[in-house]
Amino acid sequence: MDDRADNAYETFEMLLNRDTPEGAIKRLQQLGVSDAIVQGVRKRHEDRLLAIREMEEPQSVVLGNRYTWYTGPQDGDKFWPALARILARQGLSTSSIEDLDRSSTRIVSLLNHPLEARFSARGLVVGYVQSGKTTNFTAVAAKAADRGYKLFIVLAGIHNGLRRQTQARLVQQLVQPNSSSWMQITNLDHDFVPPANPAGFFGSANRTQLLCVVKKNATVLRKLVQWLRAAREYLGDTPTLIIDDEADQATVATNTINPLILDMLGTLPKAAYIGYTASPFANLLINPADDNDLYPRDFIVNLPKPADHFGTEVLFGRLVLDGEDPTEVFDGYNMIRTVPDEDVSLVRPKTRAEAEDFVPVLTDSLRRAVRYFWMATAARRVRGTGKPHSTMLVHTSVRTSVHNSFRAPLEAFRERTVRGLSDAKVRSEMRAIWEEETACVSAAEFGEGKVDFDELAAHLPGVLEDCRIIMDNSSSVDRLDYENGPVVAIAVGGNTLSRGLTLEGLIVSYFVRAVTVYDTLLQMGRWFGYRHGYEDLPRIWMTKELQDWFRHLATVEAEMRRDIDIYMTETKDPMTFAVRLRTHPALRVTAAAKMQDAVTASAGYGGQRVQTRYFRKDREWLLGNQEAARKLITAAASARISMERSSEEGRFIFRGVPSDYVLEFLQNYRFHERSEECNGTMMSQYIKARIRNGSALGRWNIVVAGNPVKGDNVFEFAEGVAVGRVVRSAITSEPDFIDIKTLMSRKDAALDLSGPIQTWSEKEIRKQRVAQLPDVGLLVLYPIDSVSNPTRNQADRKPLNAFEHVIGVGLVFPEPRNSDSTVPWEANYISADLSAVPGGAEIEDEDLSALVDEDLA
Repeated sequence: MDDRADNAYETFEMLLNRDTPEGAIKRLQQLGVSDAIVQGVRKRHEDRLLAIREMEEPQSVVLGNRYTWYTGPQDGDKFWPALARILARQGLSTSSIEDLDRSSTRIVSLLNHPLEARFSARGLVVGYVQSGKTTNFTAVAAKAADRGYKLFIVLAGIHNGLRRQTQARLVQQLVQPNSSSWMQITNLDHDFVPPANPAGFFGSANRTQLLCVVKKNATVLRKLVQWLRAAREYLGDTPTLIIDDEADQATVATNTINPLILDMLGTLPKAAYIGYTASPFANLLINPADDNDLYPRDFIVNLPKPADHFGTEVLFGRLVLDGEDPTEVFDGYNMIRTVPDEDVSLVRPKTRAEAEDFVPVLTDSLRRAVRYFWMATAARRVRGTGKPHSTMLVHTSVRTSVHNSFRAPLEAFRERTVRGLSDAKVRSEMRAIWEEETACVSAAEFGEGKVDFDELAAHLPGVLEDCRIIMDNSSSVDRLDYENGPVVAIAVGGNTLSRGLTLEGLIVSYFVRAVTVYDTLLQMGRWFGYRHGYEDLPRIWMTKELQDWFRHLATVEAEMRRDIDIYMTETKDPMTFAVRLRTHPALRVTAAAKMQDAVTASAGYGGQRVQTRYFRKDREWLLGNQEAARKLITAAASARISMERSSEEGRFIFRGVPSDYVLEFLQNYRFHERSEECNGTMMSQYIKARIRNGSALGRWNIVVAGNPVKGDNVFEFAEGVAVGRVVRSAITSEPDFIDIKTLMSRKDAALDLSGPIQTWSEKEIRKQRVAQLPDVGLLVLYPIDSVSNPTRNQADRKPLNAFEHVIGVGLVFPEPRNSDSTVPWEANYISADLSAVPGGAEIEDEDLSALVDEDLA
């Protein structure tokens, strides 16, 4: 029986190459296979599908009635096995290939079966910037080809550089291993040019797969759609996979590209569209009710972050999300360097009018960045590991004239450095830079050995000789080319060096571009990706404001991905939930046209722990917050509210405090504007909403959390309520603000609970709050010493050095009940009116001029 069942299943798998699963089952029955064995085959197939649907990674949100059919590679496949062999030869680890196999299998399982009579699917795959999305969609294409998809159209960005790079990758990894099975409609040097006799490509006699890699360019796409229409009567047997790389760029809410993509889909009777992007903000804001658009109604897949990937969060850190232990949220490696605000006007023109005649100055920050690049490149030569290429990016403006203006000063600086290598003063300066930088990031943490200056100095002459200064923009002839030997280059450019294009061996970035849109800004971060063999060496120079913006983006990304993951576990689908996107007062989520269908999301504090981490230093602000805290505790102490005192722990607990006291405190206390989640007005509205609904928050417990009083280390909140001040040193201390990162420990959210709180996990604390105090909020006040010197094991921290003692605030809200606990977010989409500024200010939107560029080369 087992042998017959196995043989029947093997036959079933072979039939799947020519029929749908249901059709294959019917064929088995026609072949005389017994009902019992047929049912066993059906169950075995469904069990394999269930295992794929229930994969923990990649997380996916799928339309409720969407049928899955693909169970993974089979013995007779040729395209995926060939790709896997190539990736192994190129050094991709076995575990990484296995991860790729799983994620691509999940995505292919969400496509329609190629033998369905008609279909039109819409999906979205969310990856990370420079994380291997191209490899993923190449694997998806390979597996789809193995199952009978015939036409593959890849929309590869809006610039020739990315289109050419994508074509080269697909040819190398997909076409060349099985060259007789593929026909290329485009090639490395030329975008789409309509071949004669389009019907000949799609007739039943032509059994080869077709590959077409095109730019999102109006002229190109118009010709492609017209060519497909000419073969319309033959397209019924042409299952098509359209892969939209950088799917948020040019695809959404554009007057030319969006309609042309929809025309293409309308021309193809059997087409699956998958958008790939690391910044899906625009895609998630498409109107879901519009069937004739590209909202990912059928599925959204959230690719897991590769273990060794350098992303926004790794470099910049992020805010703590609801339910996270602040001590476990990584705050970013010490790889970011600050470009002083006064340097910006020296490397970027203030207005459009100044751009043409702009002459840049090699500021101290830029010279340091360049010198570090040369030394880091030399250090990589000492190690002899990783890719042979080494690149530095200088990105200050979208203007090609500004790019070109950097060539002479950078060339002159290189020549001076060549001559100065034998000068003791120059070598001493470079040694100091190297010692300072290598002390900031431990090579050992990445499994590398520290390279001493004397070791790398021997390689500096060769590095400087090999280093080229390249202007890479839409008008330049001399472009980055990694296909003809090792490259050492300082690349100055703009849009052509963003959006999908990989800068090989990128070590240093100098970035002061004035972009105020989430997706555009995120995609310009070419420093994200893999840095095998030199993970300790990357550095980024940018303004403090840009650092804050990227930190905010890291928080937006984390929340967005968590939404996708959470909703997957709650049996939601793309048509019944909307991913929330956190806003920012100085940044737009995406272009205005792409947000026209967006609505203000509701937000709830239910179950959240909110804490202050940013504070101002000035005396008036700090004294005002002290007064607010003292007023609250004095009122609570004088109202005969239950009070518990623990002198040995420096703690007071006031139980059952009326909400009016807390609401008045939230009105008086001033939260720092950087503490986005600490919005006094919104929290007050939320508290009032839950009280109106009768669900919770009519009463609060207030904890004064300090240390035991010793000597003059004392802070008095009210008569009889005094504790010793706590120490919270700064992770960042600027002239106008302090960042302590973490105020509350995990146990602090349980200070008013009974039980062994020291041993409880975050999950157990939430559980206990529901059990013991389901309706009561917790407010914790911390008197923080104004000096707060770091301890010996806090080498990365600084003294607080505030002008007065600081009052930290933590709030823990009870779990929500149904939908009774949301309030509208305060969402602001504003920008300064710069129309009256002479020459126009250089606050840039995304440049989409390439969409209508007639140059197809």
